Amino acid sequence: MPIVQACALTGRSRATHYRRVDPLGTAVLGPVHGPWLARGLPPSTITDDERAQVLAVVNSEPYCDLAIGQVWARELDEGRYWCSESSMYRIARDAGQSRERRAHARGSAFEALIGRLP
Repeated sequence: MPIVQACALTGRSRATHYRRVDPLGTAVLGPVHGPWLARGLPPSTITDDERAQVLAVVNSEPYCDLAIGQVWARELDEGRYWCSESSMYRIARDAGQSRERRAHARGSAFEALIGRLP
């Protein structure tokens, strides 16, 4: 006997029937309610060793005063691709280096002149 006829004869709705048959709803859709399942890492995730290499490049002598975008472009011009530019920014931000990277002089030129006066 089809489910439709059985439910009509017993006076039970089909939704109630299917809820009782599979209460978690896992047969067709998987769990519908409840917390989201934890996502796995994508296969292209940068490893910790690769992050350390990128950070070493960003902090190397020729690039220490350059913006992250310039470091990425110059490395790409030299034929070395470490990661995407946004990943390089993320790595630098995690290391606390995403702001102004140039070395700034301490004090002003005026203070330097006053210090030299007799």
